[in-house]
Amino acid sequence: MSDLQIFPEDWNTALVLVAHPDDPEYGMAAAVARWTGQGKTVAYGLATSGEAGIEGMSPTTAGPVREEEQRRSAAVVGVDDVRFWGFPDSNVRNTPELRAAVTRAIADHRPDVVITIWGGAEWAPGAPNQSDHREFTAAVGEAAAASGVTAYQTSPEPTLIVDVTGYTERAVESLAEHRQYLSVLDPSTPVIEQARQQVTSACLPRAEFAHAVGFVPLSG
Repeated sequence: MSDLQIFPEDWNTALVLVAHPDDPEYGMAAAVARWTGQGKTVAYGLATSGEAGIEGMSPTTAGPVREEEQRRSAAVVGVDDVRFWGFPDSNVRNTPELRAAVTRAIADHRPDVVITIWGGAEWAPGAPNQSDHREFTAAVGEAAAASGVTAYQTSPEPTLIVDVTGYTERAVESLAEHRQYLSVLDPSTPVIEQARQQVTSACLPRAEFAHAVGFVPLSG
């Protein structure tokens, strides 16, 4: 298996923490579907409601739309506990207030593991990561370490992989629940096709698996 190792699954509860609605669906939803299918409990915490994310729609309208899309999306992969923290979309900063919100979420859920989105500078050469992601993941790492909880982030260059063969279609269905967001993001491509393209690019063949999602440790 080269340098890749299997993501540990000797846990029962996970807390997925992300900055925006749809962040869980770009890479980790297939893994979440696998885990909930095993009987594990997964909850979502989101720093923002993604209210700045739908072009041409006011934040006061877009926020509730995106929250509802995220709840439906999460339900597809077996997650029914989805909480929004109310931090400003496109202005997430690694502040004491944000770290305190992460710490509270960990205390409330008492997860065995915390999982978050990639916080590196780039997704790939020439493809910069959003500031919200970088700041949020840094806050999660610090708060998780202080709370004594092991945390992982998705990664374009993983050291740990989850075999999601057989779960990618659930991930496609999950991402496609972000219908208004995706239809504005790319009006010329049907939502289900957008979702399939994104999931295919995230769930790559790795080691002996037809489809796998990659992670690296964030704290531990």
